[in-house]
Amino acid sequence: MADTPNSQSGSKPGRKELSTEVRLLIAFLLMGAVLFLTPYFYKPAAPPPKAPPARGTPAEQTKAPEAEPSKPAQPSPMPVPGQISAQTEELLLIETDLYRIEFSNRGAVVRRWTLKGPKYVDSKGRPLELINQEAAAKVGYPFSIDFKGERPSADINNALFAAKRSDDGLSLEFEFSDGKTALRKSFHFTRDSYLSKVSSEAVQNGVPMPHFLTWRGGFGDPSLEHAAPSQHTVYYDTREAELVLQEAKHGKDGPVTSSGDYSFAGIEDQYFAAVSLPPAGAVVEMRTYGDSVPTAGGEEMRVGAGIGGGAQNRFTLFVGPKDLDLLRRIEPKLTQLIDFGWFAFLAKPLFLALNWVNDNLAHNYGWAIVIVTVVINFLMLPLRYTSMKSMKKMQSLQPQIKAINEKYKGIGLRDPRKAEQNQEVMALYKQHGVNPTGGCFPMLLQIPFFFAFYKVLTVAIELRGASWLWVTDLSQPEHLPIRILPITMIITQFIQQKMTPSTMGDPTQQRIMMMMPLMLGFMFYGVSSGLVLYWLTGNVIGIAQQWFFNKTMATPAPVAAESKVVSKRRSKK
Repeated sequence: MADTPNSQSGSKPGRKELSTEVRLLIAFLLMGAVLFLTPYFYKPAAPPPKAPPARGTPAEQTKAPEAEPSKPAQPSPMPVPGQISAQTEELLLIETDLYRIEFSNRGAVVRRWTLKGPKYVDSKGRPLELINQEAAAKVGYPFSIDFKGERPSADINNALFAAKRSDDGLSLEFEFSDGKTALRKSFHFTRDSYLSKVSSEAVQNGVPMPHFLTWRGGFGDPSLEHAAPSQHTVYYDTREAELVLQEAKHGKDGPVTSSGDYSFAGIEDQYFAAVSLPPAGAVVEMRTYGDSVPTAGGEEMRVGAGIGGGAQNRFTLFVGPKDLDLLRRIEPKLTQLIDFGWFAFLAKPLFLALNWVNDNLAHNYGWAIVIVTVVINFLMLPLRYTSMKSMKKMQSLQPQIKAINEKYKGIGLRDPRKAEQNQEVMALYKQHGVNPTGGCFPMLLQIPFFFAFYKVLTVAIELRGASWLWVTDLSQPEHLPIRILPITMIITQFIQQKMTPSTMGDPTQQRIMMMMPLMLGFMFYGVSSGLVLYWLTGNVIGIAQQWFFNKTMATPAPVAAESKVVSKRRSKK
């Protein structure tokens, strides 16, 4: 039976649901509205050569061929041998300094792919297993075969392959033939590298059979909260110079195929990736699957990837952490896997600063966050000083603001006289050289740093599992029945707000502003501990700075309201 996948060339992802980052931005914009408005309103791949050349520069990869180019020698089709298979299922183990990989000769697939070392463990402290076992039992283990066209008569993914191990124990070759269909797979590892070599060949009755090598049912760290949204198929389109992500929903109605000049293609989650690195200039085909798989809460859609598309597939495979330095050494374009988001211009330097402080000063990422936050806040000190002067001026105008509010007391928001009230207030501000939004600038300036910290804590594997005092993982919320950091943050926010001069004469507006710490606490209760630590540290510094300003900066004498009211009455006469 032929596959009938949805196909597209260089497909783009569909509309995404709102991410946490976008939701937080919307929340801040809504709070900004409260701050500002309440005073006024209520293609198939050609077979690659046997020895892949070194990857070239992007210019070399995209250079147009000259007329009548010399073609590389085509690999001869694999002949169909007689019967080749194993009698029983066998599990074979490949162990390197970085991996422990368990293969099965049934289907010549990987049953377990475990990362070694204390850095890469799950939430229970066990070595991290990258294969979703429950899903793989349903939709197939990694490196199962998915044929592009007509399926062979043999059930290849359940066939017992004959296996051969190399003398160094780092390579495996699998072969199966029933006299009609023949298939080979090979895997070659290096003891101290996250890179390996993978190849596959398939023929039926001497006819090559194009196929994909798949990894379905999800990928990566299963201990993440809400793991599915962080899992994607991914490829880097060299011609378009862009990274393209696709979610499980793209393949829910059948596998979606894309092809192009890709620097890499594969599958990822928040902190890890399994991607193929093709020979330079090769056209890559990739499939995206959406599989309904069993989870603790029932069934859930998980993404899957298929790489290859030819009768013979050969590529270099990277499976490992999305560590910026590691990815840069392997292939600079792989650093695109780390998405620093809209505020990358700020998030990348912030990430480098945190790394430097951790490596050279603090030797702990929690204290590195504290130190970097202190530096940021003191760099903002001149702006805070200017803001405080503006707020002191506004405070001295409260008698006149109160008089204007009394004059228009009881009118509704839709009443035309409300605009007159706002005009009087703004004229008063202009007369005394006061910027009514000046006091909000320090908080607004924190928002880009907030999102930069958010992205660093979300995507930087260095902070995954980083501890600080009682916090076991700064990239996750506190694992306590009552989370201490968010509650402390609410308290310090209240203290800071009480110490800050009030610029609102209306008690209702003041009560609304006093609700802001609770709104922030609600937002921060479910975010990463490192992000809360950043904001809490900023609050503590803000309290100290506010105390200093209150002690050293004189408040201008209040401007009498009576004269303004009289002059207004006289103008009416």
